[in-house]
Amino acid sequence: MDHTTRKVTVTEARAMAAQGALLIDVREPREWAAGHVDGSLHVPLGRLEASYVPTGRPIVVVCRSGSRSAIATQLLQAAGRTDVFNMAGGLVAWDAAGFPLVAGSSTVGAGR
Repeated sequence: MDHTTRKVTVTEARAMAAQGALLIDVREPREWAAGHVDGSLHVPLGRLEASYVPTGRPIVVVCRSGSRSAIATQLLQAAGRTDVFNMAGGLVAWDAAGFPLVAGSSTVGAGR
């Protein structure tokens, strides 16, 4: 089975989140604390399991540049998720687009 990651731009990811998609940030706790998308779920890549991911809504996976999120997207697809997307360019592209980030402490599973 082909598990090619499906990518979305930061603009598409933001629109998807506004329509109910869940953003999952797979960066490390110190990265999350420095700045993340408000409302995103924090699950570091090393702790990501498909059972952590809610069903019934599209998932957009986020990291700093899009590399770790591509791995996470492939893992979730291999576990049977078909509604998962990798945010191309990661938070570097998100920030460059002028979209907001919030800072705060790291709590796995925090967010919506």
